[in-house]
Amino acid sequence: MSCPTMLNEPLFKSATPPRHIAIEGPIGVGKSTLMRKLSASLGYATLEEKAEENPFLERFYNNRRHGALSAQLFFLFQRAQQLNDLQQSDLFERGYIADFLFQKDPLFAQITLDSNELELYHKVYQQLSVDLPRADLVIYLQAPSKVLRERIQQRGVRFERNIDTAYLEQVNEAYCEFFLDYSASPLLIVNAEEIDFAHSDSDYQQLLDYLLEIRSGRHYFNPSFF
Repeated sequence: MSCPTMLNEPLFKSATPPRHIAIEGPIGVGKSTLMRKLSASLGYATLEEKAEENPFLERFYNNRRHGALSAQLFFLFQRAQQLNDLQQSDLFERGYIADFLFQKDPLFAQITLDSNELELYHKVYQQLSVDLPRADLVIYLQAPSKVLRERIQQRGVRFERNIDTAYLEQVNEAYCEFFLDYSASPLLIVNAEEIDFAHSDSDYQQLLDYLLEIRSGRHYFNPSFF
């Protein structure tokens, strides 16, 4: 299945930006980079997935079957705690940008866990997902697996070197299927293959101007059309 990348649709105008933004996409696509730039532009707090704090992640990348459940549950508890802590703070009222969407968490569980582990995972997920905030805008960054692989190699994180292209393709496919019918929040799908958020001010500014106007529906941002 290939995810659609379409010409931009008409937008709903509004004077204020979305207050709660979640950025999603596979590893290496640029979630954290975009999160930090948007935070600086909007003055929002950041809610960052702290992969380096997961003590089971390296074991997972070395042997996915052996380390999947522990790595998955750690991330699940970590993300739920971050969102709960944020709801209790003044930063929640100011606005925040996260480089993860909590409701996407089962996507990886379905790829990596066996049936018994998945049943356990879903029981925990259902308990933790009660009363968590909903994003006002979700940004889904997509790029081909080959591009993701190149970016992962460039950033040089030691335990990520064992990520193979077949796994990236599996993750990409799962993301595509997840967002195919996603309607819980306004959604912006971004073709991130040619966009350089880190080094191109024009690329970033075009995306910022576009997303600030979105209030409902599904939208597509493809820089090749600008």
